[in-house]
Amino acid sequence: MATPDPGLPRNIGAPATRALTAAGYTQLSQLAGVPAAELAKLHGVGPRALRLLREALQAQGMSLAEARHHPGGGG
Repeated sequence: MATPDPGLPRNIGAPATRALTAAGYTQLSQLAGVPAAELAKLHGVGPRALRLLREALQAQGMSLAEARHHPGGGG
């Protein structure tokens, strides 16, 4: 049962992995563009898991969404 996608990083820990999976995130690429604040709301996803996820995403050329307000950024 090998999958071509790496899935979620194992180093984030079992609680974070379970929380992300329960929220529907099973692959690292699914987290690209998701606000860190949204992930931090999940029980089991703490600062360390978020940091590791950011590092893993950066290694793949992706990133979490910025949680900054954009003045006049509608449309």
